[in-house]
Amino acid sequence: MSDLNAILTPGMRVRHPNMPDWGVGQVQSNIAGKVTVNFPDAGKVVIDSNRIELQLVFD
Repeated sequence: MSDLNAILTPGMRVRHPNMPDWGVGQVQSNIAGKVTVNFPDAGKVVIDSNRIELQLVFD
């Protein structure tokens, strides 16, 4: 798991680097390298954090 994905906690806002059309999602959970994110245009998505490094959104 990347260092950034390891610190993701529920409520944080993120983007998927390969799917900008999904919009800014909200982290629902982060368990054993699987990050569940609710994206406005894609719904709930489970992401393998060993393969994808999500981008933290601060605005």
